[in-house]
Amino acid sequence: MFLRFLGRFAASLAVLLSAMWAGLALWYQLQGPSFVKIGAGVLWGGFALATIALVWRAKAPRALLSYIVGFAMLLAWWSTILPSQNRQWADDVARQLTAHVDGSVVTLDNVRNFEWRSDTDYTQRWETRRYDLDRLRSVDVALSYWTGPAIAHTLVSFGFDDGRFLTFSIEIRKERGESFSSVGGFFKQFETSLIAADEHDILRVRTNVRGEDVHMYRVRLPQAEARSLFLAYLGEADALVRAPSFYNTLTANCTTIVYALAKRIVPGLPMDYRLLASGYLPDYLYDVGGLTPGYDMAALRAGGRITDRAIAADKTPGADFSQAIRQGMPGVEPKATP
Repeated sequence: MFLRFLGRFAASLAVLLSAMWAGLALWYQLQGPSFVKIGAGVLWGGFALATIALVWRAKAPRALLSYIVGFAMLLAWWSTILPSQNRQWADDVARQLTAHVDGSVVTLDNVRNFEWRSDTDYTQRWETRRYDLDRLRSVDVALSYWTGPAIAHTLVSFGFDDGRFLTFSIEIRKERGESFSSVGGFFKQFETSLIAADEHDILRVRTNVRGEDVHMYRVRLPQAEARSLFLAYLGEADALVRAPSFYNTLTANCTTIVYALAKRIVPGLPMDYRLLASGYLPDYLYDVGGLTPGYDMAALRAGGRITDRAIAADKTPGADFSQAIRQGMPGVEPKATP
């Protein structure tokens, strides 16, 4: 009797959980107005509840078989939803990064350098830039917090000995009028975009325009590994140009993709929950010895908070944004005065 009860409970739970997934999949991907999506969800919910009721009335085999067939049909439809390169993209993700490598010199097309006045008021600039990887000197990781301490957007910035910095950011490739949804990110709502941008664009828009709180940390990475990581980003950009892919809130987001790239360069990096709770990524990097030595985590976090320095840079005519935000940041040598 107990085993029968346990079996019915497990079957009911499986139907319930799969029905919840199906309802969200229909909401986010079924074409048509809202009432069509709601109607489809209600019908599927009724199908699931009827299945559960029959399971408890000793008619489990036939009921479960019918549900499994229906769910298999839903999965077949789901498999036909493929990522695309051809949508009405938002301006800030409209172009894709491409690169040409000639020895140590990298030529990048479509480097973003927008001048942001607000999220809807900006001057578009897409630039071609050249970088000599022999002059690569630093790697910094920036975390932009917008909703509590556990969730942050991860950006990686590469510094060169001529004072220039280039930042890479894995983002959703949103369409015009779309906004980020962490739930939608589980249901093929967004493609993935890799942006290479000037720090005055991609960091400043977060601190000075969107009101996010940004912390930056100097990463301990030898020049050879830093170069390999830079090239790995270019490889990811090339892959996205050749074949688009869906962003996934859990498995293919701004932090997990960075980890996958870094693991190719530094084998043996341990998997950790803080790669998913991205706001705690600095603590993970600290624990694996990846941040500036000689400081505790509290000092690194305090010295790495660039928000106020970024805001102040706007009020200082002629200020070098990248240098200004790094003033007092552990691991960064003060810029020599000419």
